[in-house]
Amino acid sequence: MSKPLAPPRLSVLDDTMAVCRLDADAGIPAWATTLGFYSVTRTAEELSVVCAAEHVPEGVAYERGWRAFEVGGPLDFSLAGVLSGVTAPLAEVGVPVFVISTHDADYVLVGDGTLDFAVAALRGAGHEIV
Repeated sequence: MSKPLAPPRLSVLDDTMAVCRLDADAGIPAWATTLGFYSVTRTAEELSVVCAAEHVPEGVAYERGWRAFEVGGPLDFSLAGVLSGVTAPLAEVGVPVFVISTHDADYVLVGDGTLDFAVAALRGAGHEIV
């Protein structure tokens, strides 16, 4: 059994993000891959794009107003419980999340209107936030 994880350091990204949904057969749009943080994921049902809200053109189905915490990395693939250590305190106070994982890090997005509440909950759970 592994020892309990210390809470990872979290950073709040500067941009307000949008979570967009495009048709599954859509090409990856140029506006989605501008500088800064973005994520593009294709499934059989959709093409999801997360990027700075200011880059999303009219006519695209999206949810604006997300802020992202970067969960300090790089994270070893053998670690267990990293995301639950971040999402559980948010769930306890009723903050919905949208999660993206990459090779080196995890990103937990919360609504812009809940950012201060989320920061307080995470600090209360022992996380350092920069």
